[in-house]
Amino acid sequence: MLMQPYNAVLQRLESKGRLRSLKVPRGTDFSSNDYLALAGSEYLRNTACEALVRGVPVGSGGSRLLRGNHPEHEALEAEAAAFFKASQVLYFASGFDANQAVFATLPQAGDLVLYDALIHASIHAGMQAGKAKTQSVPHNDIAAYEAAIRQFRTTEKSGNIWLAVESLYSMDGDRAPLAELSALADRYGCFFYIDEAHATGVFGADGRGLAADFAGRDNVLILHTCGKALGASGALLCAAKPLIDVLVNRARGFIFSTAPSPLQAAIVRGSLKTLAAEPQRREKLQALIRHAEQNLQPSGSQIIPFTVGDNQRAVAMAEAMQNHGFDIRAIRPPTVPLGTARLRISITLNIDEAQISRMAEVLKQIANSYE
Repeated sequence: MLMQPYNAVLQRLESKGRLRSLKVPRGTDFSSNDYLALAGSEYLRNTACEALVRGVPVGSGGSRLLRGNHPEHEALEAEAAAFFKASQVLYFASGFDANQAVFATLPQAGDLVLYDALIHASIHAGMQAGKAKTQSVPHNDIAAYEAAIRQFRTTEKSGNIWLAVESLYSMDGDRAPLAELSALADRYGCFFYIDEAHATGVFGADGRGLAADFAGRDNVLILHTCGKALGASGALLCAAKPLIDVLVNRARGFIFSTAPSPLQAAIVRGSLKTLAAEPQRREKLQALIRHAEQNLQPSGSQIIPFTVGDNQRAVAMAEAMQNHGFDIRAIRPPTVPLGTARLRISITLNIDEAQISRMAEVLKQIANSYE
């Protein structure tokens, strides 16, 4: 009896083709976010070993407001602020933690958060826990943003407006119109929040992301995650000092969580040094992206969606690709909109041109067999 409602949930998910399970990676990497192949690199292994030798602990032992605030955290935040040209940086354990903390804490009652329809689930989690009004905007629709801002200002004379986007969307691989949105934020006095999760390390001078030109402005907050191109874990929130200070004092997910591993902080410091010192990684990745675009529908980035539509068909095609030695996963609702189940193909430095060409050839054969 106790398990009945949970078994019913699993049965409903299975009937819709949305039941998920954990799988150990196998085959050539076409699914990870390890874009620069840093996660398993000798450089980061040596960085970790050197940090351990000089006494950096694996665990922090407490929250950062207690004894968990290690010099490695502060060194990382200072170096990240200089690297990303930010006023202030706060290190979180993950991008999810950071997004949840920001949107549960900073937008106030009477504020309005206008968010792109394809925004990360972590921002949804923060908005649900927060007090501000929220409104979805059609994907990359500047006119819809402006109309929503004007409508809010006609009815509400006070309250801040927050615009929330990803600079590079994680499931479609396309970019937000950052320049237009920044101009809109400046014109109407809005905060502008940019999640750079999939752009950090891959785009911009020294890998500083697509939003690098907007860094350091009082109304702009930029999130750089460390578990993707940087090859480690955690997230770096770049924002004005008063906003960072409010998070330190009010963000429950920050205050009541054990601080991130000081060892991870040391590793991220190494990752940032690599971005500046090894531009050839980004250059090689861009060459692989160009090669992939000759074989697949281009997205303009290292994330290439192959839309299937039907959930079960997407799962079957992904399993077929895995059986051919290509680690490609099916992405289904609610991660993506209904009717847009897809294979998400990720281009990283863990693969080469020959593997991309072979993968594209097999994918076309499998897709044709399901028509």
